[in-house]
Amino acid sequence: MISYRLPGTSYVSLIVYDLLGQEVAKLFEGIRQPGNYETMFDGSKLSTDVYLYRLTANNFVQTKKILINKMTH
Repeated sequence: MISYRLPGTSYVSLIVYDLLGQEVAKLFEGIRQPGNYETMFDGSKLSTDVYLYRLTANNFVQTKKILINKMTH
């Protein structure tokens, strides 16, 4: 779950990338009104690795890591 808050109406882009910078999932792109948001990220089809998500809202940009760890039996 990726959570974020928008203080004003914003053009939002929320995209997940692998460590090579290749886009693996576009979670949202468009206009959002002020408020709190949660976006579910399903990484079940991705391999165990570290990924990055980038949240862009108008002039604000934030990048954070996501670790996908698939346990084997």
